[in-house]
Amino acid sequence: MKKDALLVEANPHKNWLKKYTEIRNHSVEICSPLEIEDYVVQPIVDVSPPKWHLGHTTWFFETFILQPNFPGYEVFDPQYNFVFNSYYETIGARVIRTDRGNLSRPSVSEVFKYREYVDRKMNEFLQNGYLTESLEPLLELGLNHEQQHQELLLTDIKYILGHNPLFPAYKKEHIAKKENTEAPEILRFSEGIYEIGFNGEGFCFDNELGRHKVYLNDFTISSQLVTNKEYLEFVEAGGYEDFRHWHAEGWDWVKQNSARSPLYWHFIDGKWMNYTLNGLHEIDLEESLCHINFFEASAFASWKGKRLPTEAEWEAASEHFEWGKRWEWTNSAYLPYPGFKKEAGAVGEYNGKFMVNQMVLRGASAATPPGHSRNTYRNFFQTHLQWQFTGIRLAQ
Repeated sequence: MKKDALLVEANPHKNWLKKYTEIRNHSVEICSPLEIEDYVVQPIVDVSPPKWHLGHTTWFFETFILQPNFPGYEVFDPQYNFVFNSYYETIGARVIRTDRGNLSRPSVSEVFKYREYVDRKMNEFLQNGYLTESLEPLLELGLNHEQQHQELLLTDIKYILGHNPLFPAYKKEHIAKKENTEAPEILRFSEGIYEIGFNGEGFCFDNELGRHKVYLNDFTISSQLVTNKEYLEFVEAGGYEDFRHWHAEGWDWVKQNSARSPLYWHFIDGKWMNYTLNGLHEIDLEESLCHINFFEASAFASWKGKRLPTEAEWEAASEHFEWGKRWEWTNSAYLPYPGFKKEAGAVGEYNGKFMVNQMVLRGASAATPPGHSRNTYRNFFQTHLQWQFTGIRLAQ
């Protein structure tokens, strides 16, 4: 993927309505293969029901765009602020995350009516000149927020279906894979001063701002991601039984969860099987490894006598390898860049409040929607989480 995939011109004549409609429709398309029962399941706290994602992204536009800026706007349902607020303390009380799966009401049909109502009002808002230049960044943020949830939607749907005892396929038709079968190349970079962080025109999240210089020692990084075959060698060599390669917290996680393989891997009748969006199949050894947490990524790197790259190394090298198939774990804690400042109000809660106890991932994944990736994007997750489309690129 190219680093400028998401960059957009500051153009007063930009067709916001077209972009809004396309992005909003894509969320519905993602859910189109689901049965009605699939919309309400929450197997674990980290997975939200698809119905909730559809409502929450709609709530964002209603709460931040329409209510304060569209004269005479009437909210669809006053209770929805409580139901679909995610983590914005500024906005008020909300359903706690663990209870999202208990929301049998509003029904799926009511959530779709909510989307239709807000979309209709947003169409009126955008077509009748209410969008001012000062509001454009907020609308852009809302659209990128929806794209983030599109990735989470696909990720959560896979977890829901992948933990159904029948292993149903999300889509029965074959989803083509474009794996690079070339031998990995070791890319070498000399010590020196590099610049990282967003630069240029267009959209980025606030955690990417503050382009700055970093000093890097000599390092190498692989041109390719780790494959299932390579990781299977680690599994079969007893990697999950050898504490020497694990962080202390990672080893605790292995023992507490009796971990023996990546998420969605199952040893059945003498074969390693992998749950995919097409259902349960024998592991494709050439496919890039997916659904491993930071602990697993670090342990594998240690077993190979290597390490994970820092996020600065990853960004400095990213012009020289293909990326975008997996979110790639780095060995960098999620911290603010120099000069980082949180915005006032609820928007200021978007990224800054999470800058603790999380690690940075770089790149994008097969679940990332089109036009939502760049090489300065800073994703972040807690060290034990496997459910996102995560992989490994080795460095040294």
